[in-house]
Amino acid sequence: MKAAVLHGNDDLRYDDIPEPEVGSGCVKVRIRAAGICGSDVPRVLNHGAHFYPVVLGHEFSGDIVEIGGDVTTLAVGDRISGAPLLPCMKCEDCQTGNFALCGHYSFIGSRVQGGFADFVVLPEQNAVKFAPSVSYEQGALFEPAAVALHGVLQNGYKAGGRVAILGGGTIGLFAMQWAKIFGAVKTVVFDISGDRLALARRLGADETVNTAEEGFLERMPALTDGRGFDYVFETAGITATMQSAFELAANKARVCFIGTPTKELCFTPKLWENMNRKEFYLTGSWMSYSPPFPGREWTLTAHYFATGQLKFDSGLIFKKVPMSKAREAFSLYKTSGAVKGKILLVNE
Repeated sequence: MKAAVLHGNDDLRYDDIPEPEVGSGCVKVRIRAAGICGSDVPRVLNHGAHFYPVVLGHEFSGDIVEIGGDVTTLAVGDRISGAPLLPCMKCEDCQTGNFALCGHYSFIGSRVQGGFADFVVLPEQNAVKFAPSVSYEQGALFEPAAVALHGVLQNGYKAGGRVAILGGGTIGLFAMQWAKIFGAVKTVVFDISGDRLALARRLGADETVNTAEEGFLERMPALTDGRGFDYVFETAGITATMQSAFELAANKARVCFIGTPTKELCFTPKLWENMNRKEFYLTGSWMSYSPPFPGREWTLTAHYFATGQLKFDSGLIFKKVPMSKAREAFSLYKTSGAVKGKILLVNE
């Protein structure tokens, strides 16, 4: 089969490699679409891969073309999205349902061969079936949608509150939608890009705030009746948004950091005192899993995409690129800020 194979740093080639064989309890999937995750970029461009050669790709969808022995819940022809985590299922964290915290996990698309290929083989439990009405493009977005939902659930979210989403990227826009689906009084998306904020409004955000404008924090009392936000989700992983989260939080708010920071992060004593004086709760969120594996994050994504309540907009996709042109797709990330949204690699 053909695959985009990473042979070394910034050495991505469209090669012939052996087609994977299906073992017991597994299914073979013909890949239709695979998303480039932000974590894939340093794997390709900044010596971030665990080994070479490797086939990356952990956000993918396709059709089952072959099933192994003992597979009972799936059939040839089913459309699926792949949940990439391969937990050990034996450690204490796995036994208590905290699969993302497994210390012995493997991972499709980084530690084992992934979805930037014609075919991938994965365990039955990692294949999340979705309805024919759901597109392959949506199927490739299951993983970021599930990451967003995990953060919402991790933050103890309950209906009725005012919600701030810091960062209008893919995960931020899904987090906003989950908050609305589950009953937010008001959702407000913060970003520096007018295009991303326009997309947020199309997807249902009640308000948007351009943080590139001076004095944007002065608008907050009017947006929250002077109280602040009951739930704050930081999804960008940059210093400015992580610090803003402390300022935007209401008394007794719940603040969740979903974004992964890439630089040193410092808070002034005055800013940190926000947490003490407001007594807000601060948590992190990692990956997208809960019991029974892979969890409601994945099954609810399939359900709400099928009902249309979890919305898909073409603006979520920056560009669709043939799998054979994967190297060219990754070259776009060499220019800071050039990519706005998700790049999908598609098999023609």
